[in-house]
Amino acid sequence: MALLACASLAEAKPRAGLPDMTALLRDQHVESASVALIRRGRIVSTGAWGMAGPGRAATVATPYALASLTKPLTAEVLLRLVSAGKLSLDEPMDRYWSDPDLANDPRRMRLTVRIALSHRTGFPNWRDAAGLTFEHDPGTTIGYSGEGYQYAARYAERRTGQPFEALAARWLFAPAQMRASGYLSAQGATIPIAVSHDAAGKPLPAEPVTRYNAADLAHATARDYARFLIEARADKGLTASVATERSRLQADLTPAICAGAKAASCPPWTGFGLGWQLLGFPGGITMLHTGKDAGAFTFAAIDRTTGDGIVILTNSDNGWRVVLPILERTGSDPKLIAFLRGQMG
Repeated sequence: MALLACASLAEAKPRAGLPDMTALLRDQHVESASVALIRRGRIVSTGAWGMAGPGRAATVATPYALASLTKPLTAEVLLRLVSAGKLSLDEPMDRYWSDPDLANDPRRMRLTVRIALSHRTGFPNWRDAAGLTFEHDPGTTIGYSGEGYQYAARYAERRTGQPFEALAARWLFAPAQMRASGYLSAQGATIPIAVSHDAAGKPLPAEPVTRYNAADLAHATARDYARFLIEARADKGLTASVATERSRLQADLTPAICAGAKAASCPPWTGFGLGWQLLGFPGGITMLHTGKDAGAFTFAAIDRTTGDGIVILTNSDNGWRVVLPILERTGSDPKLIAFLRGQMG
């Protein structure tokens, strides 16, 4: 896919600072937020406000739990491996990995990386105590699933013979200079991760992450994630064919989320690509993802044409409340703001 070769990917020095968000966080009962602003493919400003933990102010160097913003990281690792010829987008993953819970279900042989990254495995989001099962036939129905990402990561491990954490370090974290990021608590650990808080402002206990989760629980600073976002927008490390597939609609969500009154603020099409929700606005595609866990809400988006984007990380159940105000105060894309406001209405 032809992308703006003229846009430099070098990181700019922060300039002109972000607006002070302290009062906004206080009014919306959000403990802290860290933001990285991207313009024309460069990080132009970063900021952090509020408290990362008891007696500890948030700074731009504070890592945050990413929640489902983990999924685009995992997708990027897998797509770079596909581009390097280490994996296949469309071969049956069953040739190298099959979950024991599915041993007697032949539908497992239809699972591919493409199907997993576009949320069409037929799996639930997470398995229950009875184990992993299909709710639908693979490739037939859209169903958001962390299990699908876990499945693809395990396939990558078996196919390459390397732990997924090592693959992520080699193919993503090191090239993107994401030094404060990782899937495990010990990876990139220089400053404690921001403490999660519930809606009442109560700190939540957190267990160290000792085993990677390909769909959740990774951590990063806003600046680190913005570095990744810039590389993803530029398709760094991807072949032209894989880049095209990443930006192609794989699973159409338009009828489901743009019905009725919401149609007025929707783009002509939206749905899952490979690792991202894609918003097909006239004149360009926006890559979008959010994350929500107990005590955390996260947001990332970038326009593939202009290179304008933003990363918003919070450590509060109330974090979703500040996303639209932050987008507005940073002069972010009005089309994106209108879409998000329409979805909340």
